[in-house]
Amino acid sequence: MSGKAKKATSILSYGLIVMTVTHTLTHVFGGIHPAIFSILREEFSLSLRQLGIIAAIPPLLQALLSIPTGLLSDRIGSKKMVMLSLVVAILGAVLASQTTSPLMFIVAISLVYLNTTIYHPASYSFTSRLFTDENRPKALGLHGAGGTLGHAIGPLSVSILIGLLAFEWRQVYLLLAAPLLIGIIMVFFLKEEAPEKGGEEDPAVEAATDVRSILSFSMVMFLAYSALRMMGGSMISTFIVLYLQDVKHMGLAAASFIASGTMLLGFLAAPIGGFMAARFGEKKWILASFSLGSLLLAASIFSRNVTIFAIFYIGYGFCNTLGMAARSSIMAMLSPSGQRGLGYALFFLPGSIMGAVAPVVAGFVAENYGFTTIFYISLGIYVVALGILKFMVRID
Repeated sequence: MSGKAKKATSILSYGLIVMTVTHTLTHVFGGIHPAIFSILREEFSLSLRQLGIIAAIPPLLQALLSIPTGLLSDRIGSKKMVMLSLVVAILGAVLASQTTSPLMFIVAISLVYLNTTIYHPASYSFTSRLFTDENRPKALGLHGAGGTLGHAIGPLSVSILIGLLAFEWRQVYLLLAAPLLIGIIMVFFLKEEAPEKGGEEDPAVEAATDVRSILSFSMVMFLAYSALRMMGGSMISTFIVLYLQDVKHMGLAAASFIASGTMLLGFLAAPIGGFMAARFGEKKWILASFSLGSLLLAASIFSRNVTIFAIFYIGYGFCNTLGMAARSSIMAMLSPSGQRGLGYALFFLPGSIMGAVAPVVAGFVAENYGFTTIFYISLGIYVVALGILKFMVRID
């Protein structure tokens, strides 16, 4: 796409609206199963370790398919990949609504997680191509707001539909599958963006060379920072609802509401973070917001009052989301313009890997040392991640 065309693109273009809405739809299922761990534990007689394994399998599948889906996105285009992701999400949600065994449930949530793996490289590369460097963080902030809203809808649905209205958990999956049809219709009318110069080369050749050439020192360090950040975050988020129930003695509705609160405010934090990153610079903004978030997490650990804990914890989630657009923008800066699909596949790969490792580790830690120890370990991981970003990632 030419610079002139980019300059003419409105920040609220139809393309960005579609990507923001579909980003919401792809993430609505991700927060449901951790929120219903107490129900699954009782219904299927599962231990904390077994729950950790259930949480780990879908991200492992994501890790295995991340790069192939990124390459496929560069080959066939964003529109087709986004459409495919929504279809996969529907299949997974319907299967979850019919679950009769833990194995069947694992297959179902693996499909709804695979949906995001298909979706992310396509949608982020589409959005990053649509805007200039100046407006890209703002656009990615709005795009990210859709994802955080989707993350919030999952546990919020559990809080309202199960905790208050006494719905059965399988019904939640089925009800949330219906809006995906709207997303498919919106994508159908989306005009596919032409790839940037260099994007029309033979993908077979690019697959053989660009995976290596894209891995500059700063890229590798940025991925290492992302991996550690996701490790710490996943360890906490996997068991936060169970922690609130078992340690803070809260009901399912209240615990799920607090879990969703971090993402509900993230709906505001993502676009705010995008505009702030555009003003102050991506790396500086991440360092500031992530440092504040880590301090709030530390404060929550020592808060005995449930209300104060909730305030600090939600503030921690808000600060983490403030850096979302900046992280996405940095990946666009570090990736070759014609290989954004592959670049964003690499961007989400550490999260998938750590999403597979973190629940297993957290389940072991919780079962042997208590839930609170998870917070201490995650906080230490965050400190290391900040050091890597500060001293080892250079953005030209």
